[in-house]
Amino acid sequence: MMKTWLSRNLILLTLVSLAQDAASELLYPLLPILLTGVIGAAPLALGLIEGCAEAAAGFTKLISGKSSDRLGRRPFVISGYSLAGVGKALVVVATGWPLVLLGRVTDRIGKGMRGAPRDALISDSVDKSNLGKAFGFHRTGDNIGAVIGPGIALIGLAMLDGDVRAVAKWALIPAIISGLLTLLVKEEFVRKSKIKVEKTKHPQLPSNLKRAIALLVLIQLTNIPDVLLLLRLHDIGFSTNGVVLSYMLFSGVTVLAAFPGGYIADKLSPRVVYAVGLLAFAVAYATLGLTHNHAVALIALALYGLFPALTDGVGKAWIAGLSEASHKGRAQGVYQASMNFAVLAAGIWGGAMWSKGDIQWPLIIAAGGALIGALTLATSHLRPVRS
Repeated sequence: MMKTWLSRNLILLTLVSLAQDAASELLYPLLPILLTGVIGAAPLALGLIEGCAEAAAGFTKLISGKSSDRLGRRPFVISGYSLAGVGKALVVVATGWPLVLLGRVTDRIGKGMRGAPRDALISDSVDKSNLGKAFGFHRTGDNIGAVIGPGIALIGLAMLDGDVRAVAKWALIPAIISGLLTLLVKEEFVRKSKIKVEKTKHPQLPSNLKRAIALLVLIQLTNIPDVLLLLRLHDIGFSTNGVVLSYMLFSGVTVLAAFPGGYIADKLSPRVVYAVGLLAFAVAYATLGLTHNHAVALIALALYGLFPALTDGVGKAWIAGLSEASHKGRAQGVYQASMNFAVLAAGIWGGAMWSKGDIQWPLIIAAGGALIGALTLATSHLRPVRS
């Protein structure tokens, strides 16, 4: 009997992610201003902090994804979302960038702990033919939270006379709600017998799965952390409110495009949809790297909203579709961890090259890398390669 794609767990996990993203994205657009304006850190520190945070998430995903194939998904989901709340609390009370680093790393360890097991739990609950829709639905909920969060930040900035630190503390409320909602999630994973677990302790990942992961990770090396895009907006004259509103626009586009992107990936091919997302990335980054015009920058940021909509959930669905039940968690862990390590590299080189010049060359270089990635995916789809 085919499982319904809109399962109870999918709805619950989407609500959990919505609340957590509301917390994260309330805080995220304020982070570059908090760090460079209030605390006085350099752009390199910003890139390093985000890169290290993503690497911490990556290391944790390797462990949690693999462990969830033996121990179940739910414990990692509950502890991961709870730990993320602790990390956010450290960020909002920080008076120096090292404590911000600790908070972001703690937050991302929580993300790493929950990410692969949660996505494996989603794929446990859904038939393979509907993986794109399921992950697209989840990504939509994620990004509804990403619109709500900055909206709350704008209200807070208006009420508290632009006090960035005070507004950042509001992120703790949806973070707590998210942690409590995880308690309602039910385990779908069926543990294997001890003998069978020992025999399949390290199942070999299929070669086509490895190839897909390797290709996506190489492309990800160009993906500079989004916080540097927000710093670019600030550098070309956007106010704090303007940066937050711009981030809401970006997230709003992702909300609208995530589910259709997943639906099309199920019908057509995740490879093609991912390539279109990379093309949107390339055009948006190149434009943001060159322009100082606020209207043009907003159009570019809106276009960039298509990138996560057409790659994040689609990439996870692609990997899930190539995975067997015995290694779903490990496959998601390896994939997502590797992507995080790539963002670490991108954060370091992007932050180190960042300047106050009219042209922001890290964005131009990243755009070129994404364009090459899009062409690679599009042309490889034309060849008889199994995806």
